[in-house]
Amino acid sequence: MILFPAIDLKDGSCVRLKLGDMGTATVYNDDPGAQACAFADLGFPWLHVVDLNGAFAGRSVNGAAVEKILAAVGSRMKVQLGGGIRDLAGIESWLGRGITRVILGTVAVRDPALVREACRLHPGRIVVGIDAKGGKVAVEGWAEGSELTAIDLAKKFEDAGVAAIVYTDIDRDGILKGLNMPSTLELARAVTIPVIASGGLASLADVEAMLEPEALILEGAITGRALYDGRLDPREALTLIAAGTGGK
Repeated sequence: MILFPAIDLKDGSCVRLKLGDMGTATVYNDDPGAQACAFADLGFPWLHVVDLNGAFAGRSVNGAAVEKILAAVGSRMKVQLGGGIRDLAGIESWLGRGITRVILGTVAVRDPALVREACRLHPGRIVVGIDAKGGKVAVEGWAEGSELTAIDLAKKFEDAGVAAIVYTDIDRDGILKGLNMPSTLELARAVTIPVIASGGLASLADVEAMLEPEALILEGAITGRALYDGRLDPREALTLIAAGTGGK
């Protein structure tokens, strides 16, 4: 099980939103490189980065901040990046600059053929981000809803070679309500693609839930506000994961 610390970028700073509302941004660090380095020093193997401005703009906006993150962590962490990456040129540009995996969200709904082509060209390096509100997929930085269910969208990529699915419950994101394990596990059981839980991780209890036998089908979980607010002790969480999964 992998615990992914999150860096959400807005106007070059590390922020956390509540329920995806850009107007609720709390700035936690104005130096994303230093924040990434702090996570690397703690021993996190992966970093989850989202360009929030980019998600709304439909193009990468916080590129300079992402570059600082990559320069700061070097080879110590693998980095997956999402937010505003909507074409093959953008995908290949970020992969070429050191991003390990690119997360495609809106384009997975708008242009699934592009996702398939990206998977073909870059096996193991394409992640699909599925953000759901009330079980239905939301796009364009969560600003637009759809009638597509999370499971229906995931099944479209069952044979595409997608490395993982990041499943975010928008109704829980940033409010420390706890992971939506029932919906996340339902999705994970419906497809063979590894699923990463996102949205609401609040405490060590959520990490413990991820280590329950039925949850070990998940690749991991993303944590943001709980880490920044001190509700989740990173060393305690990483120790628990190493003991519970043998470092898997």
